[in-house]
Amino acid sequence: MSLQISLNRLLLLLTHQLLCGFLGLLIGLNVTPLDPASIGSEVWYGKKSGKYTSVGKGDSLIYSQLYPFEGLLNYTSGIIHHVKLEGLEPGSRYYYKCGDSSIPAMSQENSFETFPTPSSKNYPTRIAFIGDLGLTTNSTTTIDHLIHNDPSMILMVGDLTYANQYLTTGGKGASCFSCAFPDAPIRETYQPRWDGWGRFMEPLTSKIPMMVIEGNHEIEPQADGITFKSYLTRFAVPAEESGSKSNFYYSFDVGGIHFIMLGAYIDYNSTGAQFAWLKQDLQSVDRSVTPWLVATMHPPWYNSYSSHYQEFECMRLEMEALLYQYKVDIVFNGHVHAYERMNRVYNYTLDPCGPVYITVGDGGNIEKVDVDHADEPGKCPSPGDNIPEFGGVCHSNFSSGPAKGKFCWNKQPEWSAFRESSFGHGILEVVNSTYALWTWHRNQDSYKENAVGDQIYIVRQPELCFNESKSQNSQKSLPHSAAPSHISQDFSIIISQFFGVLFIYGLHFQVFPSCFFN
Repeated sequence: MSLQISLNRLLLLLTHQLLCGFLGLLIGLNVTPLDPASIGSEVWYGKKSGKYTSVGKGDSLIYSQLYPFEGLLNYTSGIIHHVKLEGLEPGSRYYYKCGDSSIPAMSQENSFETFPTPSSKNYPTRIAFIGDLGLTTNSTTTIDHLIHNDPSMILMVGDLTYANQYLTTGGKGASCFSCAFPDAPIRETYQPRWDGWGRFMEPLTSKIPMMVIEGNHEIEPQADGITFKSYLTRFAVPAEESGSKSNFYYSFDVGGIHFIMLGAYIDYNSTGAQFAWLKQDLQSVDRSVTPWLVATMHPPWYNSYSSHYQEFECMRLEMEALLYQYKVDIVFNGHVHAYERMNRVYNYTLDPCGPVYITVGDGGNIEKVDVDHADEPGKCPSPGDNIPEFGGVCHSNFSSGPAKGKFCWNKQPEWSAFRESSFGHGILEVVNSTYALWTWHRNQDSYKENAVGDQIYIVRQPELCFNESKSQNSQKSLPHSAAPSHISQDFSIIISQFFGVLFIYGLHFQVFPSCFFN
């Protein structure tokens, strides 16, 4: 086995050296980083096609993924540019190019539409949720289906490229890295998968705002302990604008919706910085302006599949009460490669004021779909299984309800409303401050008109739930002047460019588009 892997590495290494010499790609045994200052970061934009009345200038940066092990290849990125455009008007279409006009080297024209002003009467038309996408034929079906459904915004709930399912020399990836490559000296990654994923997503991300949160496949450890290098370099998020000191967690408004993006692979304890930020962020939300409160994190707290069962129970124990106290409406997750929608639940008990938890980790990645349920005979994991890649282990038996004293239910749990092992994506259409239509679209239905895998109206009940908690919260709210404001006076946008790939990132009253170029 070891000899075969070494031979495969040698063949791939020779292939890469030939390609690098021919194409100038930045991957090999010895790589020299490009100079980020060697090219400008510009975005030309305006409200009429071909007429650019403003120019935004920004920052450029690169990153390297280094592996000081025999036979492993190193990688250094092309130049990544982030440009923030300010003074944009809400609900308007802008046309833009990015590049360096002094060379000249400018992209083709693209356009985007800014979000409406935060208000209880303004909502984006369709918000797409995708998790654990990867870069496979199933991923292609998911994105083609999504384009057909015409979203106005995309939220990626972690695990984007699955570059860490490949050796540094590329070749064929594996659904189980440790099974296929038991002698690998480190969890390797093939960083060009990030570049390929960017080109794959460009038809959407050059025109539609996309927000992201990190998953476990973005950790990508290097030998010196550096992690998340590609993720943190490639994506611009409104951390500072939302009062966060970390790009691993942040918040933003889109019309009448306040989104909270939580980090599961950074300290989430009640004594930590993320928890303190989350509490202050929740206290600052004005539900008369943004009635809907939606949270997102990569791993699910509620999950009836065997895969990742109770994996992030510690995070739930630390944070769930806070989300419940401030009446979060919906929580979106990925991680489990299947679809599951929960009934409103709090602390494993049905509760009309609890959030609706929805798992959409079914984007189509190389690890394949999860099919086993923990309540099926012989499928209940042991408490020693499903150890998280970050944080502690808090596996425990249920203390109440039909499964009292057991680690798993013997039937589909009452808090699990619907589940199916199929690839797909979801669309949230907020109608008003009370109703939102949630639809899950299966890939196998992509050529069927009006076909849905799951559909439900999610109904807010502030008259019931806020009256119940008003007395509890009245003494805990911060003065308005002490809380970070989620309403700014103008729109802004970040455009980033890398190898010709364009990305747009949306930020509450600000929008972050991004163009990547080399």
